[in-house]
Amino acid sequence: MELFVEPSCRRLVADHLGVGVEQLVPGVSLREDLAADSLDLVELAMALEAEFGIVVPERLLDRVRTYGDLVRATGLLIRARRAAEVRAAEPPLRMWARVLARAGESGGSLERAGWLTPYAAETIAEDAVRAGHGARLELTVAESSDDVGLACVQGQFARLGERDDRLPSLPARRHTGSRLRRLTAMIRAFGPWRLAPVA
Repeated sequence: MELFVEPSCRRLVADHLGVGVEQLVPGVSLREDLAADSLDLVELAMALEAEFGIVVPERLLDRVRTYGDLVRATGLLIRARRAAEVRAAEPPLRMWARVLARAGESGGSLERAGWLTPYAAETIAEDAVRAGHGARLELTVAESSDDVGLACVQGQFARLGERDDRLPSLPARRHTGSRLRRLTAMIRAFGPWRLAPVA
């Protein structure tokens, strides 16, 4: 990626800092060797944002020391933007969710099926919290879902798992002959729970 980014970065840095392109080698310090101050770096970040359609966080400007660091960081930001665009273009996963009451209690189960949108994930999480201490949440997605898709599903429910780090993840199991991947979680008091893959 840096091979494609570097010529544009070289041109932008040379224009904004008023240096020759021959001075821009990977190890040259932006602040010390090229005398760039914080305002120069902010203007350079704005030029990179306009050129590549990225957002350069201020904390990244604090960590960039050399021209090579700047090129690598720009390449990473472009990759992250492209990955986000790809994820946004993918349809949400189809899912089936079931919230089961704690063993020995009445209340039955609550089932939902459909697309796992952020709204659906929030609704399922609220159902699980309302089920109370000891309830179980089962979430099933198609077996064709890759590990990235499962990680995204776990990320949608991560805020509940952050409430109680003492709760261990449930063991993974493989269901042979099934075309489904299942994620199961236990609900503790006030709703903290951890989601664990069951493949």
